[in-house]
Amino acid sequence: MSFAENLKQIRKGHHLSQEELAELLNVSRQAVSKWEQGQGYPEAEKLMLLSGKLNVSLDALMSSEIARSAASDSTTGTGSIRITSLHENVTTACYKVMASGKMRGGKKSPQYALFGVSSGGSSFWGEPTTFLGWYANQELVSKEIEAIHQAISQGIPTYTLRYSAKTERRLTGIRIIEES
Repeated sequence: MSFAENLKQIRKGHHLSQEELAELLNVSRQAVSKWEQGQGYPEAEKLMLLSGKLNVSLDALMSSEIARSAASDSTTGTGSIRITSLHENVTTACYKVMASGKMRGGKKSPQYALFGVSSGGSSFWGEPTTFLGWYANQELVSKEIEAIHQAISQGIPTYTLRYSAKTERRLTGIRIIEES
Protein backbone atom coordinates (compact mmCIF):
# COMPACT_ATOMS: atom_id res chain seq x y z
CA MET A 1 0.00 0.00 0.00
CA SER A 2 1.09 3.58 -0.60
CA PHE A 3 1.71 6.18 2.09
CA ALA A 4 -1.70 7.66 1.24
CA GLU A 5 -3.45 4.29 1.71
CA ASN A 6 -1.44 3.50 4.87
CA LEU A 7 -2.32 6.85 6.43
CA LYS A 8 -6.01 6.53 5.60
CA GLN A 9 -6.21 2.99 6.97
CA ILE A 10 -4.32 3.87 10.15
CA ARG A 11 -6.44 7.02 10.69
CA LYS A 12 -9.64 5.00 10.30
CA GLY A 13 -8.26 2.29 12.57
CA HIS A 14 -7.94 4.96 15.27
CA HIS A 15 -11.52 6.06 14.55
CA LEU A 16 -10.40 9.56 13.60
CA SER A 17 -11.92 11.80 10.95
CA GLN A 18 -9.63 13.79 8.67
CA GLU A 19 -10.57 16.86 10.66
CA GLU A 20 -9.68 15.22 13.99
CA LEU A 21 -6.31 14.09 12.65
CA ALA A 22 -5.70 17.58 11.26
CA GLU A 23 -6.36 19.05 14.72
CA LEU A 24 -3.89 16.61 16.32
CA LEU A 25 -1.21 17.67 13.83
CA ASN A 26 -2.10 21.36 13.73
CA VAL A 27 -2.70 21.29 9.97
CA SER A 28 -5.76 21.85 7.82
CA ARG A 29 -8.21 19.09 6.97
CA GLN A 30 -7.32 19.81 3.33
CA ALA A 31 -3.68 18.91 4.04
CA VAL A 32 -4.71 15.53 5.44
CA SER A 33 -7.02 15.02 2.46
CA LYS A 34 -4.16 15.78 0.02
CA TRP A 35 -1.90 13.29 1.79
CA GLU A 36 -4.58 10.60 1.68
CA GLN A 37 -5.17 11.26 -2.02
CA GLY A 38 -1.46 10.82 -2.77
CA GLN A 39 -1.03 14.46 -3.75
CA GLY A 40 1.90 15.13 -1.45
CA TYR A 41 3.69 14.23 1.75
CA PRO A 42 3.79 15.89 5.13
CA GLU A 43 6.90 17.70 6.31
CA ALA A 44 9.42 15.60 8.24
CA GLU A 45 8.21 17.14 11.50
CA LYS A 46 4.62 16.14 10.71
CA LEU A 47 5.73 12.60 9.82
CA MET A 48 7.33 12.27 13.25
CA LEU A 49 4.24 13.73 14.89
CA LEU A 50 2.02 11.33 12.91
CA SER A 51 4.17 8.44 14.02
CA GLY A 52 3.88 9.44 17.68
CA LYS A 53 0.20 10.42 17.72
CA LEU A 54 -0.94 7.32 15.82
CA ASN A 55 1.54 5.01 17.58
CA VAL A 56 2.91 3.67 14.31
CA SER A 57 6.48 3.50 13.03
CA LEU A 58 7.79 5.66 10.20
CA ASP A 59 8.62 2.40 8.47
CA ALA A 60 4.96 1.37 8.49
CA LEU A 61 3.78 4.76 7.26
CA MET A 62 6.29 4.98 4.42
CA SER A 63 6.87 1.31 3.55
CA SER A 64 5.53 1.21 0.01
CA GLU A 65 6.91 4.67 -0.82
CA ILE A 66 10.27 3.23 0.11
CA ALA A 67 9.65 0.13 -2.00
CA ARG A 68 8.57 2.26 -4.99
CA SER A 69 11.76 4.30 -4.66
CA ALA A 70 13.83 1.13 -4.61
CA ALA A 71 12.11 -0.34 -7.65
CA SER A 72 13.15 2.67 -9.70
CA ASP A 73 16.67 2.80 -8.22
CA SER A 74 19.24 0.39 -9.58
CA THR A 75 21.62 1.10 -6.68
CA THR A 76 19.80 -1.05 -4.12
CA GLY A 77 22.14 -4.01 -4.61
CA THR A 78 21.88 -7.57 -3.41
CA GLY A 79 23.58 -9.47 -0.62
CA SER A 80 23.54 -8.54 3.04
CA ILE A 81 25.22 -5.91 5.19
CA ARG A 82 25.04 -4.66 8.77
CA ILE A 83 24.49 -0.91 8.79
CA THR A 84 25.15 1.35 11.77
CA SER A 85 23.58 4.78 12.10
CA LEU A 86 25.42 6.69 14.81
CA HIS A 87 23.03 9.67 14.74
CA GLU A 88 19.95 7.45 15.20
CA ASN A 89 21.71 4.93 17.47
CA VAL A 90 20.61 1.93 15.42
CA THR A 91 22.31 -1.08 13.86
CA THR A 92 20.47 -3.40 11.51
CA ALA A 93 21.18 -6.15 9.01
CA CYS A 94 19.63 -5.54 5.63
CA TYR A 95 19.91 -6.57 2.02
CA LYS A 96 19.01 -3.22 0.47
CA VAL A 97 18.42 0.42 1.35
CA MET A 98 15.86 2.87 0.05
CA ALA A 99 15.19 6.58 0.33
CA SER A 100 11.87 8.27 0.87
CA GLY A 101 10.51 10.73 -1.62
CA LYS A 102 11.37 14.37 -1.02
CA MET A 103 9.65 15.76 2.05
CA ARG A 104 8.63 19.35 2.57
CA GLY A 105 10.11 21.47 5.28
CA GLY A 106 12.09 24.56 6.10
CA LYS A 107 15.75 25.22 5.33
CA LYS A 108 16.90 23.35 8.44
CA SER A 109 14.50 20.41 8.02
CA PRO A 110 15.63 17.06 6.63
CA GLN A 111 14.49 16.49 3.05
CA TYR A 112 14.97 12.69 2.76
CA ALA A 113 14.94 9.63 4.99
CA LEU A 114 16.90 6.41 4.47
CA PHE A 115 15.56 2.95 5.36
CA GLY A 116 17.20 -0.47 5.49
CA VAL A 117 15.18 -3.45 4.28
CA SER A 118 15.55 -6.78 6.09
CA SER A 119 15.01 -10.15 4.50
CA GLY A 120 12.70 -11.30 7.28
CA GLY A 121 9.77 -11.93 4.95
CA SER A 122 6.78 -9.82 4.06
CA SER A 123 4.01 -8.71 6.33
CA PHE A 124 0.81 -6.75 5.88
CA TRP A 125 2.97 -3.59 5.57
CA GLY A 126 5.45 -5.15 3.13
CA GLU A 127 9.05 -6.08 3.80
CA PRO A 128 10.46 -5.22 7.25
CA THR A 129 12.21 -1.85 7.16
CA THR A 130 14.27 0.09 9.67
CA PHE A 131 14.67 3.86 9.72
CA LEU A 132 18.38 4.67 9.40
CA GLY A 133 18.76 8.40 9.09
CA TRP A 134 17.79 11.85 7.84
CA TYR A 135 19.41 13.63 4.89
CA ALA A 136 19.64 17.30 3.98
CA ASN A 137 19.34 16.75 0.22
CA GLN A 138 19.07 14.21 -2.59
CA GLU A 139 22.78 14.34 -3.40
CA LEU A 140 23.74 13.15 0.09
CA VAL A 141 21.18 10.36 0.30
CA SER A 142 22.18 9.20 -3.20
CA LYS A 143 25.87 9.17 -2.22
CA GLU A 144 25.00 7.10 0.85
CA ILE A 145 22.98 4.59 -1.18
CA GLU A 146 25.79 4.29 -3.72
CA ALA A 147 28.40 3.75 -0.98
CA ILE A 148 26.25 1.06 0.64
CA HIS A 149 25.69 -0.60 -2.74
CA GLN A 150 29.45 -0.62 -3.32
CA ALA A 151 30.05 -2.19 0.10
CA ILE A 152 27.42 -4.87 -0.52
CA SER A 153 28.79 -5.71 -3.98
CA GLN A 154 32.33 -5.91 -2.55
CA GLY A 155 31.16 -8.26 0.20
CA ILE A 156 32.01 -5.83 3.01
CA PRO A 157 30.04 -7.06 6.06
CA THR A 158 29.53 -3.73 7.86
CA TYR A 159 28.93 -0.10 6.97
CA THR A 160 28.56 3.04 9.09
CA LEU A 161 26.48 5.85 7.60
CA ARG A 162 28.69 8.72 6.39
CA TYR A 163 26.33 11.32 4.96
CA SER A 164 23.35 11.36 7.33
CA ALA A 165 22.54 14.56 9.17
CA LYS A 166 22.60 14.94 12.92
CA THR A 167 19.18 16.20 13.97
CA GLU A 168 17.38 17.33 17.05
CA ARG A 169 13.70 17.22 17.85
CA ARG A 170 12.18 20.50 18.95
CA LEU A 171 8.64 21.51 19.74
CA THR A 172 8.40 22.88 16.21
CA GLY A 173 9.75 19.69 14.61
CA ILE A 174 13.00 18.12 13.49
CA ARG A 175 15.95 20.34 12.66
CA ILE A 176 19.33 19.50 11.17
CA ILE A 177 22.06 20.60 13.54
CA GLU A 178 25.02 19.11 11.67
CA GLU A 179 25.41 17.88 8.10
CA SER A 180 27.96 15.17 7.34
